[in-house]
Amino acid sequence: MGHVGEPRSAHARDEELGMAVALAQDGDEAAFAVAYRLVQPGLVGYLRGLVGDEAEDVAGDAWLEIARDLGRFRGDGAGFRGWTATIARHRALDLLRRQKVRPRTSGLEQDMLEIPSVHSTSDQALETISTEGALSLINGLPRDQAEAVLLRVVVGLDGPSAARVLGKRPGAVRTAAYRGLKKLAAQLGARGVTDDGPTTLGESR
Repeated sequence: MGHVGEPRSAHARDEELGMAVALAQDGDEAAFAVAYRLVQPGLVGYLRGLVGDEAEDVAGDAWLEIARDLGRFRGDGAGFRGWTATIARHRALDLLRRQKVRPRTSGLEQDMLEIPSVHSTSDQALETISTEGALSLINGLPRDQAEAVLLRVVVGLDGPSAARVLGKRPGAVRTAAYRGLKKLAAQLGARGVTDDGPTTLGESR
């Protein structure tokens, strides 16, 4: 299990991921395995919020597409996270259309909650959440807020990248994530959550 509040630097993870992806695009299978290891936990965590117990199967389908189209990807490690999240989301929505149900937010796992070590609303709201707490709290958020929180906190995307995955304006996603995290913080009785708006997520207005 991961320890929330003591994660590796997001920048270091994305730097390692970017190098692995570049090598994988040149045919290095071991590098592709590294990229998979770095991305898969957050991707499955995000998918659990959309499709519950089907997350592993949807992730498998997504990785088949990721492997097939890897040569067409252009970008760095952070960009790769966003690209893979977009593919996974499309596969999840395909499944949900077939099932004719709406995305549901459930099944977050504690070791997915590796939050960047900055003093922010997300730290305050999530540093003590147990698996069971995540299940009930995230499930109680409106869908737009829940998905924004999943992309920001679980997948580790910044605001613009999360907005691209969702096909929305960055400001709308930033606001949804902020509101969702503030609700979680309020439910947890977190202290020090400011009322300064979305800038507490580390982004400019």
